Amino acid sequence: MDKPMTVFDIAGRAMSAQLVRLNATASNMANAGTVTGNAQSAYRAIRPVFSSDTDRPGVSTVKVDRIVPSDTQPVKRHDPGHPLADQNGDVWEAGVDSSAELVDMVEAARMYQNNVQVLQTAKSLMLETIRLGK
Repeated sequence: MDKPMTVFDIAGRAMSAQLVRLNATASNMANAGTVTGNAQSAYRAIRPVFSSDTDRPGVSTVKVDRIVPSDTQPVKRHDPGHPLADQNGDVWEAGVDSSAELVDMVEAARMYQNNVQVLQTAKSLMLETIRLGK
């Protein structure tokens, strides 16, 4: 039988999920502004899909189900001098909304920090309990 999840397990899994989210954001930001010669090969932003992972009633954490491409379409731009331009002189810029990525990055960082605070609080409470028991 599996041991039940503790506050440390729950917060740790939440932090891991937010790291996946930050990695996706970093990948998207790294590819923002990249161009290619056709729409099919243009980069599309990626997004993690999370789901709830319930250990028992009242105890739940998060898991990453999968990473999916967003539906943001690449932007067609006429740039006949670009080395990747097609026969019409067009290139396609990556389907990445930099502003949305920055918002997502800040939100993921805050959620990560919130879970660090949960761990710090749990540690402090445990240490206080030990101190009272002496």
